Amino acid sequence: MSEEQLNVRRAAVLGAGVMGAQIAAHLVNAGIETLLFELPADQGDPNQLVDRAIKHLVKLKPPPLAGKDIGRLVVPANYDQHLEQLTGCDLIIEAIAERMDWKQALYEKVAPHIAAHTIFATNTSGLSINALASVLPEQLRDRFCGVHFFNPPRYMHLVELIPHDGTAGAVMDQLESFLTTAVGKGVVRAKDTPNFIGNRVGVFSMLSTMHHTGAFGLGFDTVDALTGPAIGRPKSATYRTADVVGLDTMAHVIRTMTDQLPDDPWHRYYAVPDWLQQLIENGALGQKAGLGVYRKQGKLIEVLDTASGDYRPLDTTLPEDLQAALGTKDPAEKLAAFRASDHPEGQFLWALFRDLFHYCAVHLAEIADSAREVDQAIRWGYGWKQGPFEIWQAAGWRQIADWIAEDIAAGKSMSATPLPDWVFDGREGVHGADGSWSAAGTTNTGRSNLAVYRRQLQPERLLGEARDAGITVKDLDGLRLWTLDDAVLIASFNTKMHTINQAVIDGLQQAVDLAESEYSGLVIWQTREPFCVGADLAAAAGLVQAGDMAGLEQMIGGFQQAVQRLKYSLVPTVAAVRGMALGGGCEILLHCARTVAAMESYIGLVEAGVGLLPGGGGLKELAIRSVDNTAAGDSFALLQTYYQTVAMGKVAGSAREARQFGFLTAADPIVMHPHEVLHVAIEQAKAMSASGYRPPLRNRRWPAGGDVGIATLKMLLVNMAEGHFISEHDMEIGSRIATVICGGEIDRGTPVPEDWFLALEREHFAALAVQEKTQQRIAHMLKTGKPLRN
Repeated sequence: MSEEQLNVRRAAVLGAGVMGAQIAAHLVNAGIETLLFELPADQGDPNQLVDRAIKHLVKLKPPPLAGKDIGRLVVPANYDQHLEQLTGCDLIIEAIAERMDWKQALYEKVAPHIAAHTIFATNTSGLSINALASVLPEQLRDRFCGVHFFNPPRYMHLVELIPHDGTAGAVMDQLESFLTTAVGKGVVRAKDTPNFIGNRVGVFSMLSTMHHTGAFGLGFDTVDALTGPAIGRPKSATYRTADVVGLDTMAHVIRTMTDQLPDDPWHRYYAVPDWLQQLIENGALGQKAGLGVYRKQGKLIEVLDTASGDYRPLDTTLPEDLQAALGTKDPAEKLAAFRASDHPEGQFLWALFRDLFHYCAVHLAEIADSAREVDQAIRWGYGWKQGPFEIWQAAGWRQIADWIAEDIAAGKSMSATPLPDWVFDGREGVHGADGSWSAAGTTNTGRSNLAVYRRQLQPERLLGEARDAGITVKDLDGLRLWTLDDAVLIASFNTKMHTINQAVIDGLQQAVDLAESEYSGLVIWQTREPFCVGADLAAAAGLVQAGDMAGLEQMIGGFQQAVQRLKYSLVPTVAAVRGMALGGGCEILLHCARTVAAMESYIGLVEAGVGLLPGGGGLKELAIRSVDNTAAGDSFALLQTYYQTVAMGKVAGSAREARQFGFLTAADPIVMHPHEVLHVAIEQAKAMSASGYRPPLRNRRWPAGGDVGIATLKMLLVNMAEGHFISEHDMEIGSRIATVICGGEIDRGTPVPEDWFLALEREHFAALAVQEKTQQRIAHMLKTGKPLRN
């Protein structure tokens, strides 16, 4: 077996609980036919339990399905009637409750029905893979391993892949390649130790936080203010994360460590705190129960006070000098300030980092092949901007190591176990150009050489790792023009959030000129998310406030010209999208010859939210697509659908939904792994060029919706206004969008060219821009990042 031979035509997931159903959902997101098994119901339809789980998928937030209609692709099954269908599956993932005896009993039941080529995996968060494999027949053991998805499976990038002693190496390679490209995950290989890597380190970090919360007498809300974005972690921080995960789930993972790690130097801390146990006994299980560490009283959020046993209002006030330390960009200065702080909050933060670094260093050889796996697991599984070893290295390896050793000697650390000798061998860190430190192998190891990773032309790199930045062709004010292979030109914006300003507009024109003269294609791709959040609103607002309407119209007209250049370029233009593509960003991809979109792409024409309408050809392109995408008959029904999407400022929740909204076409590839988007985009450009690419003809005309279409669309607005769903200003914006997308007050069906639509866009964009309520919306968006409905 080689890594290229794993073709998963059909998969099965055993267990339709929270994780099992969502794993099945994500497999069908990836286009894989998937059976979902559950116990048969005692009465009535045997499939009613699994059917209920599938129907429930559309109600979950965030949505596990990339489109509401995708849920029907999950095939319901039960263990009494459908076990023989397992024979036709290429991959089977068991995802029942975390009980060793239940899992082993199920394996004995299903093993006779598993085909000789099928890979069988367990989704467990910490049970022993070797123990689970012990009940399998000999001929199946080499195709069995652990595959730990993090919750929610669609959105959490990490999947841990864990072999047992008898797992074939080829099976691991095949499954890693499949999970990476077909499912879009970041795969980390872990050793078969309790809780593997992500939860071993992540849960210790939470337990350490809980310990130090009590030791320093801090409130849960204060700790969440300290352990969130302020130190490079998610907004949910520590205690909000526990509420989201489920306090009972948190306790289960803690008990796994308690039971399976009796000799661990930190074992005495592997215990469920009294306050947590009390909450669980009271049914306060966190977000799913509506009550946990936090509770919501109307619009007021309160936090548990362990001293009183009751809830109180939030208080996240921090000392000013500590706030200054948190704002320090230099990691060495930041950690030094924490250590030297006179405030319990500062001492808390130093203790938190100290004990985390200590724990990771001591356990590295036991749990992971190298420091890379630890840092990737925590980045991808817990949403930290940097992993623990990266933070330590960035803050000054040697100084931090000396301070940790001092605290160990002084009895301040959570464990008296000394740091390993390798920490003090003169190194400056664990990540470098030659790889990451393997404590078990006592050498640096490079990244995986599996072929699948050659598709990731610019993968996410850890601190200290070498980066291939490509060859710069031109550095312009608004964007960088560069290449990886001298065949395809790549354009990447330099602006904040990749907004579109005059420099970007001018740069796009130059990019097309250069691509046409020297390259076989042009790819627009950003080195980090988002793709583009639209126009530079501050610049546009400044022109309006200065009364420079000529400047505003020049900016709009210039952007229209730039996107038209993309559309009519003599070489193929490809938008490589991941993350948000909003407003003008959406208009860029609408005009490119092809878009390659990561599944997690959020695309929309959202200008109505700031009191404007799309002015960069977006309405024109949707009007055209409503005609081109209608096989026969009246295209107005599709035009009406597109109109509602724009007028309501809808953003597609996935690339699949963006197809339904008309922002992507059936020819636009959807890529599961975001780091493969650039590779696919470059290959698309090359393939289109090799096939003799020609741009669309310029002299086409399209039948407009006209006056009848405008009247029909305005009736929708009248009904919404009468129902008090939209404001008076929304009504005007919607009316102007209707006028533009229907081609103005002309007879319905009148053929009009693109320039006709573009002129209408400029006219109505400018008319809205000068209105006071629009300016209020823009100002509110710039100040808060949220839309204003005035």
